[in-house]
Amino acid sequence: MKRITAVVLSSSLLLGVSAVSPSSADAAAKAYKNCTELNKTYKGGVAKDAKVQNKGGKTKFAPTVSAELYKANSKLDRDKDGIACEK
Repeated sequence: MKRITAVVLSSSLLLGVSAVSPSSADAAAKAYKNCTELNKTYKGGVAKDAKVQNKGGKTKFAPTVSAELYKANSKLDRDKDGIACEK
């Protein structure tokens, strides 16, 4: 009985780890079609790194920092300041 429990427990742990790892590793940054769609998820927009500064005016929200997400949505960065869809 102990052996069966150990086998079931270890196999479920292995399946749980393998199910989580590939999905997080394969998850690519989503490319949004416009700023309205991106701002529904990321209110302050997306910055390519924490060092970038907004060129135009004040913003209400701080941007989410993600190089991969910025790269996928760099076409939405109209003023080319390193923050896409800042609000």
